[in-house]
Amino acid sequence: MNIEDFRSFCLNLSAVTEDLPFDDHVLTFKVGGKIFALTNLEQFSSVNLKCNPERAIELREMYSSVRAGYHMSKKHWNTIEMDGSIDDQLIFEWTKNSYDLVVGGLTKKQRLESGL
Repeated sequence: MNIEDFRSFCLNLSAVTEDLPFDDHVLTFKVGGKIFALTNLEQFSSVNLKCNPERAIELREMYSSVRAGYHMSKKHWNTIEMDGSIDDQLIFEWTKNSYDLVVGGLTKKQRLESGL
């Protein structure tokens, strides 16, 4: 997978925005103003995704390319190495799950304001 495929997938989810809030390299994808995915724009070598805590541990045990979130809450985030060892469809599934977790945590007001 390349950065454009990942970016396109994220932006096709409802009410998603993208920005570079930290610097010119860290691209974030948000829904309702909350981040559900982030990656390095110049070196698409990994992506951080939100995950249910129990599932996060399972994935880390199942895949050597999945580890605790880099610079994120280790309990709620995983970093997935984009080294080709994990099928793109699985990464898209995990990305959608991250999106769904964030949407599920939004208040009714935030959902309405986001157009969800």
